[in-house]
Amino acid sequence: MLTVAYGEAVLGRSEGGIPIGAALYTRDGSLLGVGHNRRVQEDDASVHAETDAFRKAGRRRDYPDLVMVTTLSPCWYCSGLVRQFNIGAVVIGESENFQGGHEWLEDLGVEIVLLKDEACTQLLGTFIEEHPELWNEDIGL
Repeated sequence: MLTVAYGEAVLGRSEGGIPIGAALYTRDGSLLGVGHNRRVQEDDASVHAETDAFRKAGRRRDYPDLVMVTTLSPCWYCSGLVRQFNIGAVVIGESENFQGGHEWLEDLGVEIVLLKDEACTQLLGTFIEEHPELWNEDIGL
């Protein structure tokens, strides 16, 4: 599952955007939607990877049975999306470059799996080093 989200992050980077990717799955592993951070590409601050994947998955009735997979700990905006729709689990590639709201989600009963994936950490870490102004704009600094 993380491989798909990572591929989206790489795609976003190749488009000149922030390399964060996400994918939304059912618990049995069926892929519903993929996305990547497109705020640069679409000049829209709301198009984060998780929201992009969520939108592409379409309307559902079974959100608690879904798994959001993301290359980076979800920001407060994306954590709010998980909370609002009661998504049951979040698989996170890394939280070294950015510590989002995943502990808050875990406290609310969302299953959190933090993989500490080196490829995810390196991809975003290199981007942050090369484009600190763009990264700081994205996270609201």
